[in-house]
Amino acid sequence: MATPKLVDSTCSIARSLGVLGERWTFLILREALTGKTRFAQFRDALRIAPDVLTARLATLVEYGVLTREPYQEPGSRPRDAYHLTDAGRELDIALGALQQWGDRYLPRPEGPTVERRTRTDDRPVHVGYVDGSGREVPLDDVAANRTAAYPVD
Repeated sequence: MATPKLVDSTCSIARSLGVLGERWTFLILREALTGKTRFAQFRDALRIAPDVLTARLATLVEYGVLTREPYQEPGSRPRDAYHLTDAGRELDIALGALQQWGDRYLPRPEGPTVERRTRTDDRPVHVGYVDGSGREVPLDDVAANRTAAYPVD
């Protein structure tokens, strides 16, 4: 379950980590983003303990990252499938940023395992900041300014 102290935090990063910061969560999301929806698919792909997977899926459902939908195959008991919500699909950007960072600062000799490209014309893409007019902004030109909603210490 998510850590209530973090989820109730003023800091949006802390709140996000309260839901997404447990070990395995981003890997479950990675698998969901590739189309996996069933408990056994997640378990087999990640080799994760069933109790841990159950807990992580429950948190993701509780906070609206996944939905749980029952299904039943002929001759089998009812089970649940897990589908990404819009909020869950949007986390592909965060996963892309983590992968991009890992490929740059923790590279493997074999190279990256995934390359992100445009669907329309197969151009390579990367994660970055974009301004309101759609132009990419260099990282050193981005400032994180606290707002009135963030109390000063």
